[in-house]
Amino acid sequence: MPATTHTPGTYPAAPPGTSPAATLLRTAAELAAFAPLKGQRAVVMTMGALHEGHATLIRTARAAAGPDGQVVVTVFVNPLQFGEAADLERYPRTLDADLAVAGAAGADAVFAPSVDEVYPGGEPQVRISAGSMGERLEGASRPGHFDGMLTVVAKLLHLTRPDVAFYGQKDAQQLALIRRMVRDLNFPVEIVGVETVREPDGLALSSRNRFLDAEERHTALALSRALFAARDRLAAQQALHARAQTTAATTGRAAALTALGEARAAADTQAVALARPVDGPAAVRAAAQLILDDAAAEQPPLALDYLALVDPADFTEIPDDRTTGDALLAIAAKVGKTRLIDNILLTFGATT
Repeated sequence: MPATTHTPGTYPAAPPGTSPAATLLRTAAELAAFAPLKGQRAVVMTMGALHEGHATLIRTARAAAGPDGQVVVTVFVNPLQFGEAADLERYPRTLDADLAVAGAAGADAVFAPSVDEVYPGGEPQVRISAGSMGERLEGASRPGHFDGMLTVVAKLLHLTRPDVAFYGQKDAQQLALIRRMVRDLNFPVEIVGVETVREPDGLALSSRNRFLDAEERHTALALSRALFAARDRLAAQQALHARAQTTAATTGRAAALTALGEARAAADTQAVALARPVDGPAAVRAAAQLILDDAAAEQPPLALDYLALVDPADFTEIPDDRTTGDALLAIAAKVGKTRLIDNILLTFGATT
């Protein structure tokens, strides 16, 4: 399925029956008093600086809640998720604009509490641990990040009491950890992942994109180009393998294709038939790495943090001999002072 894109700066009108302006709630008491009269409550958790990716989450939540339900968007810049105070201070705060975006997308309320409201006793002594999965990839680059993220998500789930909560696929490791926390700790909520929204040029939407100048943005496009190159490499491998599998066995793959006037295809197909079913994870990684290596030579250069092909359930690395099953190709890199992440879901062994 192609990634969702949008025209920068445009937001659709609110769905019929919804308010064009979301109600601002600042305290837990105000939130509790805003309980839905009937229907389900759907929640979208954000750190603000809302863009079309968030608007897509809110519209999806609105559709799930229906006209009788309620959509609540949380806006909270969680200090527990930031390793450096400078990064916390630099994070954009745009509450007035967030209220407009949330209302236009169909939210009933925006819950934007203060730090003291969320952590009334100061930094919490008891926190949620992300375990070993929280120490990989993003967790290795940002120690303690996922413990802080899960702690605030747990608190906000308790405060908002949703029936269903929506999170973006772009933050794939965060989504996987929230799903695991909800399952392991028996939270009574359904967790739904929503596809990454991209700019027309392929760059995944992020609140951090506003920090990129024109040259940095050009370099940053290597993240999505690397992912798409890997996806296309896998599709080509699997198409070639499917062709080999469907060639008549009685005359032999090479002979059958040669008879159709496809001598080159016959040679390629015979090579695939005699080799492993699919060139596999190594070729997928290599296709992405080639793009990233070129971007490292750009001005400004892309500084790669990681390129990883992992199991989307637990974020362990996919072995090179894997020929079937789902995988997540994930990238993190810095361009200038801005750190960006992106990923794409792949399926090995899929029929094309």
